[in-house]
Amino acid sequence: MRNRSGVPAMRTLHQPPLLDIHAVAQALGITSRHVQRLVAERRIPFLKVGRFVRFDPAVLNVWLEEQRVDPVRPCGRTASR
Repeated sequence: MRNRSGVPAMRTLHQPPLLDIHAVAQALGITSRHVQRLVAERRIPFLKVGRFVRFDPAVLNVWLEEQRVDPVRPCGRTASR
C-alpha cells in the first residue's frame, strides 16, 4: 500500500506504546540513572526516535528472559556431624 507520493504507507498496528527511560526504570525497580547507564553501555535494547530514547515493551520482555539466571542445584553433599 502506497500513499500519493509513492512512499510505502506505514501500517498502524495495535502495539503497546513505546516506553521512556522513567517508565522502564519504574517497571524494573531501578533508577533512571541506571537505565541511562545501560543505554550508554548498550546493554539494553532501545530505539532512538530523533533525540529521544524509547523502549519497545515486547523487545524488553524478550531481553529480560535472556537475562534470567537459573538457580544452581546443590551437588548432593550433606553436612557431616
